[in-house]
Amino acid sequence: MVMEKAREVLVIGGNRYVGKRLIARLLAEGHRVTVLNRGSAPPPAGVEHLVADRDDERSLTGALGSRVFDAVVDQVCYTPRQAAIARRVFTGRTRRYVLTSTVEVYEYEDSPVLVREEAVDPSTVTVDLDLPWDDPAFRESHYGEGKRQAEAVLAAGPGFPSTSVRVAHVLGGDDDFTGRLAHYADRMRAGEPIAVPAVNRPATYVYVEEIARFLAWAAGQDFTGPVNAASHGTLTTEELCAAVAARVPGGRAVFRPVEVGEVSPFSFRRSYGMDNTRAARLGFAFTDARQWLPTAVAETLGKGD
Repeated sequence: MVMEKAREVLVIGGNRYVGKRLIARLLAEGHRVTVLNRGSAPPPAGVEHLVADRDDERSLTGALGSRVFDAVVDQVCYTPRQAAIARRVFTGRTRRYVLTSTVEVYEYEDSPVLVREEAVDPSTVTVDLDLPWDDPAFRESHYGEGKRQAEAVLAAGPGFPSTSVRVAHVLGGDDDFTGRLAHYADRMRAGEPIAVPAVNRPATYVYVEEIARFLAWAAGQDFTGPVNAASHGTLTTEELCAAVAARVPGGRAVFRPVEVGEVSPFSFRRSYGMDNTRAARLGFAFTDARQWLPTAVAETLGKGD
């Protein structure tokens, strides 16, 4: 077996969940890894640490000094302003920029078939740097739009080889901080109904270890443009709840359809599951979501009551 040449990889963010698994994979593959963040948490052993505020161009440039990288994986770029700073700072510093994007770029889609990358072409996305991107509440409520515009900034014009990895809903790990699966378990334990849309659509998902593997792989490739990262197959809220019920003694899901108003996590009024054909053609083999779902739920919920 021929060993892959070691690369210099910078991970922006990466303190938790997907990021820490990505770093572990890169290290295990023999790459030299640098982590850049605001210093809120130390990186794992064997990793160089740079401290900077990625929203502050001067801070970012100062922390980097004369450093150059084979690849940059940006885990925490949420707005076009952040992307614009990154593009200015890293042009000429890296051969490849990997933006961790999201399935939510397709939030305006409603497709009965799995959505392909061309449904949202970054070159056609209007960028508005004057929106209140620094307001946390605005940024959170415009998460998909922020990622769409960030993709557009990175993809604009030549000279900055980049890819946007549109990540499906991530499941698994005992450090899942979202509380989404726990929501189902708590409702079952309390005997309370789970609110879902009157017409509840399935979605695509990816196992936390699998998306870390994909990002590590993508850092070493040379393709550009958006790519969907999702396991094969869609999952319904009912399937997710069945997997959760198997971990909750006496667990049983009771669903309450609602026409308007708040619904439970992982229940959707629109269909915009992602087609992963491009990733497969580029050489990455995803697994089937139904194969890893029981493991992912067991990891997140633990051994049960």
